[in-house]
Amino acid sequence: MLEVEAIDTYRGAAQILQRVSLKVGDHECVCLVGRNGAGKTTTIDSVIGLLPIRSGKISFQGEVISRLPSYQRARRGIGYAPEDAGVFPDLTVAENIEICRWLAHSSGRTNGTSEAETKARIFTVFPEVQDFMQRSGLNLSGGQKKMVAIARAMALSPKILLLDEPFEGLAPFVVTRFIEAVKKIKSMGISVLIAASNLANATRIADRLYAIDRGEIIYEGEPQRAFENEELMKTIRG
Repeated sequence: MLEVEAIDTYRGAAQILQRVSLKVGDHECVCLVGRNGAGKTTTIDSVIGLLPIRSGKISFQGEVISRLPSYQRARRGIGYAPEDAGVFPDLTVAENIEICRWLAHSSGRTNGTSEAETKARIFTVFPEVQDFMQRSGLNLSGGQKKMVAIARAMALSPKILLLDEPFEGLAPFVVTRFIEAVKKIKSMGISVLIAASNLANATRIADRLYAIDRGEIIYEGEPQRAFENEELMKTIRG
């Protein structure tokens, strides 16, 4: 589904990622974990195209997309929910979702799926969203904004979702709610790549795990095996 091969990415003059490689398979949930500043968001931004890579390659469904602008990557079926949610504050929740629904329709990604069917899929994952569809983005709580960001990305009819810190700042019972939502998304045949700071949360949802530190991948493997690696645990905990 998605393959990142030895990418180097800079923010200004500073090199953040150093030959980062990872893969996400069909119907798979992969977590990228690391402490703050390790390079998780830069990896997500590189995949969606918000940051250009200096070297390496990014492929999606067999097509090299390394030089495509973000909107063309979205048109190909890469959904994205940023850490800050990125909800348009002056638009209603319904209008926020409709933006991606329109993009999917204009790029032929809906495959005949009606607006009602798209909303039904979203409400299956987050039924709570039905209660504030007409509320402006400005008047949402932090957790509600994260729900809307994921719901909006789902309206794209994506093949893969990139979720940047979806559990950050949420109460434990709300984290559990989001983890169940991700499981439902995966059951719909959508692959998921999650950037997360909390290893325990990541192991509750990930099929495979990558750990990153100082812009380099330092672990790849089964989530539960990460707890057996003392050096890895020290690094992630800082």
